[in-house]
Amino acid sequence: MEALSKAKQKWIRSLQQKKNRDLESLFVVEGEKSVLEGILALSSHLEILVTLDSFASQIPSQFYSRTFTVTTKELEQISDLKTPNKCLAVFRRPETSLLPNELSIALDGIQDPGNMGTILRLADWFGVKQLICSKDTVDCYNSKVIQSSMGAIYRIPVHYVDLAEFLTNSPQQKFGAMLNGKNYKEVNYPKDAILIMGNEGKGVRPEIEALFDVPVTIPRFGEAESLNVATATAILLAEIVG
Repeated sequence: MEALSKAKQKWIRSLQQKKNRDLESLFVVEGEKSVLEGILALSSHLEILVTLDSFASQIPSQFYSRTFTVTTKELEQISDLKTPNKCLAVFRRPETSLLPNELSIALDGIQDPGNMGTILRLADWFGVKQLICSKDTVDCYNSKVIQSSMGAIYRIPVHYVDLAEFLTNSPQQKFGAMLNGKNYKEVNYPKDAILIMGNEGKGVRPEIEALFDVPVTIPRFGEAESLNVATATAILLAEIVG
């Protein structure tokens, strides 16, 4: 294993910016568990692996040729985390295609990385096959999204599309989460349903709402104004796949 050069350090730091990740079709993963899971799930997509000497022995030997060592200070300088872990990896993004007739979640303008990561994790748990996102939805390769997805980013394809166009052209039944809709427990969901979730503050845009086949709501029994979008997604998915 070689020491990580200054040029490579600068390159990795540049990938903290979305425009650079998009340009090179790469993403960065940090932390022992996430990195080890990633190099097994996407071994052929691994570009570079960076580790402290103290963690180097945990790296499978077949990846040594792509592994570089750094000091704690150097890792802090290239990390996007407030408290860097022991390793970091850069992966090429896998190529994916939209899957027809599969259980899917559509996200309209979700902005919070924690919500996005949690929804990815929920999709992984409930067997959702893909996320289909409006172009203004938070980047799924944002470091906070990756951290909160707990490895789901490796298994759940995420597509950024013109959401209105996609939904207009899709023959699948569309169920949109609303404050005023049909009780979600009184609805029959097909196995290839599309569940549409809206922005944290504004909800679903009117042009997307117009494309719902069935607006659904989770009844309120207390005084809370609304549910967190990830929490609402969990409740609805449990009913849809149950």
